[in-house]
Amino acid sequence: MKSFLTKKPVIFLIFFLFYPGLAISSFASETSSGRYGGQLVLATTSDPKSFNEILAKETTTSTVTSLIFEGLTTVDPFSLKVEPNLAQSWDVSGDGLSWTFHLRKDVVWSDGQPFTSDDVVFTFNELIYNPQIPSSARDIFSIQGQIFAVEKIDTYTVRFTLPVRFAPFLRGMGQAILPKHKLEKAVQDGNFNFTWGIDSDPREIVGTGPYCLREYRPGERLVFKRNPRYWKRSPAGERLPYIETVIYVIVSNADTALLKFIDGELDYYSLRGMDYPLLKPWEERDQFTIYDTGPAFGSNFITFNQNGGVNPKTGQPFVSPEKLSWFRDREFRRAIAHAIDKRKIVDILMNGLGYPQDAAMSPSAGFFYNSNVRTYEFDLEKAREILTRNGFMDRNGDGVIEDRAGQDLKFNLYTNAGSTERVQIASIIRHDLQQLGLQINFLPLEFNSLVSKLTSTFDWDAIILGLTGGIEPHFGQNVWVSSGQLHLWQPRQERPASLWEARLDEIFNLGVQELDENKRKVLYDEFQRIVSEELPVIYTVLDSSIFAVRNKFGNLCPTSYGGAFHNIEEIYVRPEFQAPRSRKGERGRF
Repeated sequence: MKSFLTKKPVIFLIFFLFYPGLAISSFASETSSGRYGGQLVLATTSDPKSFNEILAKETTTSTVTSLIFEGLTTVDPFSLKVEPNLAQSWDVSGDGLSWTFHLRKDVVWSDGQPFTSDDVVFTFNELIYNPQIPSSARDIFSIQGQIFAVEKIDTYTVRFTLPVRFAPFLRGMGQAILPKHKLEKAVQDGNFNFTWGIDSDPREIVGTGPYCLREYRPGERLVFKRNPRYWKRSPAGERLPYIETVIYVIVSNADTALLKFIDGELDYYSLRGMDYPLLKPWEERDQFTIYDTGPAFGSNFITFNQNGGVNPKTGQPFVSPEKLSWFRDREFRRAIAHAIDKRKIVDILMNGLGYPQDAAMSPSAGFFYNSNVRTYEFDLEKAREILTRNGFMDRNGDGVIEDRAGQDLKFNLYTNAGSTERVQIASIIRHDLQQLGLQINFLPLEFNSLVSKLTSTFDWDAIILGLTGGIEPHFGQNVWVSSGQLHLWQPRQERPASLWEARLDEIFNLGVQELDENKRKVLYDEFQRIVSEELPVIYTVLDSSIFAVRNKFGNLCPTSYGGAFHNIEEIYVRPEFQAPRSRKGERGRF
């Protein structure tokens, strides 16, 4: 679905890719199969910001909510085709503007209440389209400011009437649906934005997904239990999911997670390039398998704050006038782009297991990826030449370059402290920028504090961070359109601040209405070229999607798009691994 800020977590799993499964009305005996029970232990480097999926802008929240909530449709992780999920079928009018969904009648919320069309109508009309609720999904489901009409036909039928044709409509219906009976009062009372926060009783959070949140200990762990009312069944008629418990251990950084994986305390570890030569020799002995599924869908980039607004609390600008003039200068950003040694980052930091990134989409996106974008080779002399040509030079010989007004080029650079890899990327970039005469104050922060700077307080200069990605360009609209909730460099613009941002708005409005995929590609190729030329974000490197998984699971079938546990409800722990295993004390092998 929509793009999320990602901390390049130890474990980044979005479980929105479910197989349709078989739904049989009779309750199968859960003791008849040896597949039930056991646990899956994962790690994350930050606490969640919330348990409210509608408000989510970052993976710390979406990773949690993806186990609890589902959408009307899902995507097959192999074919990438849209399949039924909470909706068992749909009809579309000849003009493509009216979509009627027929909901499954065997779905209940985890508290036993029936799932109906009221929940779908409520999610869209009262939550996503509510102007008092800052939902990024509203950016996705609006076209030129026009929203969809969503109406109940009967208990299990709901109709969407679109203002114009919407090419990725079915894919967009993977949007999580939330329970009206639990949240309607909070909306009516004006309290929804404070509902299902991290201080909530986990048992109050109700979903239709395969798991229920049962325990949250800040800084320690999140515990999910199997949803006994989950509607999907195996081909043999067994009620899913099989695994009883899913645990997220909250760790301080990737290095800690690596040690826990080595000790046998974790079942999954998302490898950084630097980890590969350490883990690979022990793959067979320690009974885990390393999977390389190709380029990741996400990104790592540096972006500069171009927000010209004023803090209403202090009356001071979010960015000082001199810094704002630098950051809004495209030539300044191009000089920075030439000062990023992507090949060094890939070769040294990632052991060659990564890719220089230039386009706003990953090669793994397939059809819509544009390889013909502007690139910036690493060349410090060229970067210095650009800076000098645009009035940035060391006029007093103190080793620091100044702007035309004599102001030293000094700024703060942030990234998330929990990502060792991103901290090291920042260190490499900082070193090369200092070679040019810029003064960089590097400040790693806890991930959620960093997200707050980007989305709430707006008090930052430059940030190295990343975004989730996917195969459908439109679902990044919350980032790329000028009014988007995650238009990072200058969010929520009332009108486009530049001609190129106005053109991006136009591209996304046209692209979503164009049903001819080849014509859509022309538009989205232009979008990627514009981003590469204007550099609102300056891409660095793309990770390889490499992860290690213990050989304790059945029905595991990783894919590039879905990751290791896209079919989590079908995966089971083999009986011989049902008891948790740990190897603490064996740590000195490397």
